[in-house]
Amino acid sequence: MSAFRRVGSEGEPLRVIQVGAGSMGQAWIRNDAANPDVELVGIVDLDLDAARAGAAVYGDDSIAVHTDLAALIAQVHPDAILDITVPVAHHPVTTDSLLAGLPVLGEKPAAQTVAEALSLAAAAEVTGELFMVSQSRRYNDQLVAFKQAASRLGDLGTVSTEFAKAPHFGGFREEMDNVLLLDMAIHPFDSVRYLLDRDPVSVYCDSYNPSWSWFRGDAAASVIFEFEGGIRYTYNGSWCAPGLETSWNGAWRISGAAGSALWNGDDEPSFETPDADPAPLAAQPSVGAEIAGSLAAFVRALRSGETPDGEVHGNVMSLAMVEAAIESKDQGRRIAIDDVLERAYETAVRSERRDDVRARLESWTSVRGALQGVPVTA
Repeated sequence: MSAFRRVGSEGEPLRVIQVGAGSMGQAWIRNDAANPDVELVGIVDLDLDAARAGAAVYGDDSIAVHTDLAALIAQVHPDAILDITVPVAHHPVTTDSLLAGLPVLGEKPAAQTVAEALSLAAAAEVTGELFMVSQSRRYNDQLVAFKQAASRLGDLGTVSTEFAKAPHFGGFREEMDNVLLLDMAIHPFDSVRYLLDRDPVSVYCDSYNPSWSWFRGDAAASVIFEFEGGIRYTYNGSWCAPGLETSWNGAWRISGAAGSALWNGDDEPSFETPDADPAPLAAQPSVGAEIAGSLAAFVRALRSGETPDGEVHGNVMSLAMVEAAIESKDQGRRIAIDDVLERAYETAVRSERRDDVRARLESWTSVRGALQGVPVTA
């Protein structure tokens, strides 16, 4: 990936437009208001009443609102864009923002498909602007401690996550295909990449819908990923599992040559290394919590130029894990991640409407290399 433009400095709030003012959008607006390094200067929503309601949540009815992002950018001249729209809108909103010369922090997933996410990675390269995906569950001090515990275990062999919840969302989630994999599993898939500092090689997935499920699409899945170095990651999850529910973060176990570590998702992790140093984990600087942590990281990255967790090139692989798992369950066989990436790349090149972005994509000599920051352009 190429370096991105630095924006802002200490003592000056980052002036942002937020696109999307629905229920998640309002949570983000409260998040904006709680961060002294951010000033919300505009809200875009197709429903102007929702945008006005968002301004009231922020505590400033004078905030500019609009249904058109380009018009509001011209009006208020922001420093950055927060894309808190539904997934189908992520690609157009982020593309338009980057090409307007503005960095973007967007809700997960990066886009609806890996192909669209690759297009956004190329657009970020063309424009020199930061596109960061808010993979918010990475911002958890207990997860950081769990990664530290994993470093005490020697060569790692297996990682597992058990996830069991029974939410009644109503609305679009209960009508989605592959609801668990698409809407929730991306979080642990992304977290395991963080824990291992490795990327997946292949996946086998079986998803299903228990007879009592209130979801139309599959609300449960069992998934096995092979990671670089032969490490196996297993995910067993359900969104229709009432009683004895896990944390929203899931219940985790890592096993290695020297011992094992556990994390229940809500409390500090524990580890045991029978033949090694039992010294406690050293305290680490806080990374913040969930969307507050991701917003703070976005501001910090723009000021410092340091690549944040969730930068689009690094985040695409988490979405590829979801897409590969769905393809595996549809075809009933093991799927190679590189095959998913190559097919997505071909689709991205074929579908790209902007000549400069298509040319950037075509200059990549390796998709995985481009995502990992290896110099692979011609």
